[in-house]
Amino acid sequence: MKKIVSVGLLCFSSIAAMAQAKPFYTQYILNNYILNPAVTGIENYTDVKASYRNQWVGIEGNPTTSYVTLHAPINKKDLRTNITSVEIPGENPRGKGYWDEYTVSAPHTGVGLTAVNDRAGYINRWSVYGAFAYHRPLTANTALSVGFLGGFTSVNLDRSKIVWGSLDPNDPAIGYANGELKKLKPEVGAGLWLYSKNYFAGVSVLNIIPGKNKFVQSDKYGTFYTPNFFATAGYRFFLSDQISCLPSLMAQYYQPEFLNVHTNVKLQYLDKFWIGGSYRFADLVGGYSGMVGLNVSNKFNISYAYENATTSRLRTYTRGTHEVLVGFLLGNKYGDTCPRNIW
Repeated sequence: MKKIVSVGLLCFSSIAAMAQAKPFYTQYILNNYILNPAVTGIENYTDVKASYRNQWVGIEGNPTTSYVTLHAPINKKDLRTNITSVEIPGENPRGKGYWDEYTVSAPHTGVGLTAVNDRAGYINRWSVYGAFAYHRPLTANTALSVGFLGGFTSVNLDRSKIVWGSLDPNDPAIGYANGELKKLKPEVGAGLWLYSKNYFAGVSVLNIIPGKNKFVQSDKYGTFYTPNFFATAGYRFFLSDQISCLPSLMAQYYQPEFLNVHTNVKLQYLDKFWIGGSYRFADLVGGYSGMVGLNVSNKFNISYAYENATTSRLRTYTRGTHEVLVGFLLGNKYGDTCPRNIW
């Protein structure tokens, strides 16, 4: 029992240390929109994705994150003249020849919507926000976009889920009445995204408006929410006409001193399926992972990732992390089976 209590306290001390951070995503490479509003409306269709992440399944009250994202272009005129919904036998529809003819779209805008639920033990956070982006070509093969998001986050604390044991349940830091256990704060973010036929790079900042979140009126208790900074980059090349390779890097930082770097490699066969592996360098949430995905059709895809902690102090008890992501391509007039601009 002492071991269980110790592990629980260690778990929640880690959660408290990460309370200011945005949720972690193993498969960020498949939906960079969740980290950067400048990706809004980057494709020719309405991109809908839903994800569920079950982190540290061996711990009671473990962190779980689920989200739904939706974004679409507005008045986007694609410079392509050929419809690609019919695959030519014997040719890779995403082979080298396809990318030799790649051109970026004319200037356009995009709009999006995101809903995220992040739960850890007795603390639950809901975020809902909209996004807007403007895309403009720099050359025939390269474009730059700038995006913004705005909404709100609701932070809730459920006293009924706290196991006090022999401790005094009258904790002044969380109050004594249920009415004190729910707080609302603004959610604002911005980003830049540079993309071409061979690479992408982006920077973004989420939770721009800092502030102290507290469940009681006293200024003595609470936690400060500070901006979260992200930097992402990737480069695609071909191992053969059938297999493409996409190494990428994502770094996240928030004050005062939390930094994690996520490296990822994704191998894709034709436009059919992909496998990948990644490693996250971080003191509390470091670990390696593998993922696999399938383009079921030009309307639907699905992927799964498994992550195992290495540097985490909880690695003996966590028993891994599972993450599932499904995507829907609505209004896909060109019949693209996989993304054209973020791969």
